[in-house]
Amino acid sequence: MGEHHVSEQASEEQLQSFMRALLDDVEALERLLQEDRIESGVRRIGAEQEMFLVDRALRPAPLALEVLERAADDRLTTELARFNLEANLTPLPFGGDCLRRLEAELSDVVGRAAGAARALGADVLLAGILPTLRAGDLRLESLTPAPRYHELNRALLELRQGHFRVSIHGLDELEMTHDNILLESCNTSFQIHLQVGALEFAPLYNLAQAVTAPVLAAAVNSPLLLGQRLWHETRIALFESSVDTRPSAREVRQHKPRVHFGDGWVQGGALELFREDIARFRVIMTAETGEPPLSVLARGEVPELKALRVHNGTVYRWNRPCYGVSGGVAHLRIESRALPAGPTILDEVANAAFFFGLMSGLAAEHPRIDLEMPFEDAKANFFAAARHGLKAQLTWTCGRSFPAPELILSHLLPAARGGLAAAGIDAADIDRYLGVIEERVRRGQTGAQWALGSLASMAGQGTSELQCRALCAAMLARQQEEARSGGSGRPVHTWEPAALEADRDLLRDSYRTVGQFMSTDLFTVRPTDIVDFAASVMDWRHVRHVPVEDDQGRLVGVVSHRALLRLVARGVAAAPNGSGPPTVASIMRTDPVTIAPETPTLEAMRIMREQRVGCLPVVAGERLVGIVTERDLLDVSATLLEAFLRET
Repeated sequence: MGEHHVSEQASEEQLQSFMRALLDDVEALERLLQEDRIESGVRRIGAEQEMFLVDRALRPAPLALEVLERAADDRLTTELARFNLEANLTPLPFGGDCLRRLEAELSDVVGRAAGAARALGADVLLAGILPTLRAGDLRLESLTPAPRYHELNRALLELRQGHFRVSIHGLDELEMTHDNILLESCNTSFQIHLQVGALEFAPLYNLAQAVTAPVLAAAVNSPLLLGQRLWHETRIALFESSVDTRPSAREVRQHKPRVHFGDGWVQGGALELFREDIARFRVIMTAETGEPPLSVLARGEVPELKALRVHNGTVYRWNRPCYGVSGGVAHLRIESRALPAGPTILDEVANAAFFFGLMSGLAAEHPRIDLEMPFEDAKANFFAAARHGLKAQLTWTCGRSFPAPELILSHLLPAARGGLAAAGIDAADIDRYLGVIEERVRRGQTGAQWALGSLASMAGQGTSELQCRALCAAMLARQQEEARSGGSGRPVHTWEPAALEADRDLLRDSYRTVGQFMSTDLFTVRPTDIVDFAASVMDWRHVRHVPVEDDQGRLVGVVSHRALLRLVARGVAAAPNGSGPPTVASIMRTDPVTIAPETPTLEAMRIMREQRVGCLPVVAGERLVGIVTERDLLDVSATLLEAFLRET
């Protein structure tokens, strides 16, 4: 998430001062480029690993600060939510055993985080989106208590001028609004960096834009969000929505979102991108910038360009330009942000090897990819890969279209092998990592496809909550197997489907709150609907209660089967004034007893018994999000009793 030492609620004067510093940084970068003071002729790679913290029930564990204190590892840092961590890996020269060393360091730092988490009753899980996340986990109290995150939340909401909207359609559909930026914390990534020279930045950046789609198609690992099956890499759609700061008026004007792929090939290098992002996106965060960069340059030293880096950290291109200083030497990097975390470290490094191999292998074959391929094809490929994974149809150079597996196996894997070999990567490592990609593509089992296939195999068994728990349990078990084996675990293409386990503790943890098993596929009526319609809905859906919503989706009442019987018993066939048939408003209960998704199951049972009601609408704020009935609670009791008797 970038610079942590930022100013909170900057005044107009501070914003103006920061903008002045930002413009000075751009001028200093231009001078560095003109004077050829950006490191060239050197290739380095790096990575950032984001991860989830989960509790014993495999739900989000908001323990990031406690884990960091216990782990005491400078490579680990906070992320947006208290249930996320990030690790920053050591940059490595691109060659020899760098991929093996990257994998070893990943295993080490994730292992240290996991060890600290286990001491606190939690664990680390690598997943693009955690299947067990629920909307209730995304309240503001889950935000990491650091100035950067609170200021980011405040500033983005101010720009948005309202709640963030999410609309994602896949196998299922998700339509929701949210009042903070924690939707972004549903995503965890494996971000990789490639250092490039200034003069080669534009052609290599364009190449990165082109190869991201096929690499992503083979790497997808995020098909679920809040229980809904959406894109194969739902992170792409979610991130673009979760920090979209455009008010609705500016959406009409086609202003660009802060998360974006781009709209054209780069011609002028990194400076072109930095200038565009400063011109297009308002400053939302300030920080102390220190000595003016031109003064630093005048002494013959290299400036940090802190203002530029702070602003760059608030614009989220899927391939992002980065400026850095190491050992007193300035450099440029391409940060690839599209790849998901997990499902194993081996899978992640294989994805990185594929990307780095293509960047090395295709640079000579396609020195000007911008002349061989319309940008629109690269952009369309990116979203097709995110939506469909290996089922995507991708358009490559010369306008030829291929199924993603054919393009990867026939054209791109050989190029990646050649690129890694040309960079001097050890032959055994090339075989190991690209072999994982090849087998994954041949078998058609990405992390996303494994998860979707597992859900299909569990259809009709248990609740959605239990199925998501089973996915997380299987992922965690295989990641722990990989850690115990010293890196020789099984990549995702070898995994069998996840299965439900009849474990009493697991079942108990899966029914602790009503949000874990409530019915969410609701049929509702409006107060102005005729009673016959409500009766028909009950008959058709075999239910005894129907919630009543107004036009804004707020719960205003409940119609019960008992109320219908009373109406029939009175022989009422028309409204009291004789103006027409009775409406729902005339028989609904206008003060229904409600509960929240976080209400403990035993508490819901007590309320239902004491209030003598047969259903409890579940609301978040004023919005109806689910319903729990007597039948649901009987089913829960029967399931837990059966598990108890089986084990005794």
